[in-house]
Amino acid sequence: MAQMTEIRWHARAGQGAVTAAKLIADTALSAGSYIQAMPEYGPERTGAPLKAYTRVSDQPVEVHNSIKTPDIVVVLDETLLAIVDVLEGIKDNGVVVLNTAMTPDEARVALKAPEYIKVATVNASDIALATIKRDIPNTPICGALAKVTGVVSVEGIKEHLKETFGKKFTQEIIDANLTSVDRAYEEVQA
Repeated sequence: MAQMTEIRWHARAGQGAVTAAKLIADTALSAGSYIQAMPEYGPERTGAPLKAYTRVSDQPVEVHNSIKTPDIVVVLDETLLAIVDVLEGIKDNGVVVLNTAMTPDEARVALKAPEYIKVATVNASDIALATIKRDIPNTPICGALAKVTGVVSVEGIKEHLKETFGKKFTQEIIDANLTSVDRAYEEVQA
């Protein structure tokens, strides 16, 4: 039986969720998995809520629709909790990775998450500000996702970042992003 992991990303335009969804997919592809990554948005302006999706499978991915019953939900902006049901359709024993200063217990209350949902928190925004000097929490949240779920390895993420970022960014920016991934990997709480 095929093993597929479906990830739904919730963010605001400009936070890098679409890039993060693709980064996780491309990292899984490099490790030999079949993948799919896609955004769901219209003509959004910076700050508008959006969703993105990632599928990672050991078999070819033959579905091409949005993810309604995710295994994993990643939330890059905790202010979305007041306006979006981020837990909608999440599978039993699903995982939520939330960018917040809250503890996992505090986040569970804010999410109204049942006990069978694993809640992990990391302050990806603070990590991004400290390392890359901008509140773009996408690369740190990928490090946290790797630690909490194991869907991809943190080393795989870092290798893929070096490869893709090396084509368009300075070594200083690449190193800052690598540091942000490592910090989130170490600092995530579940």
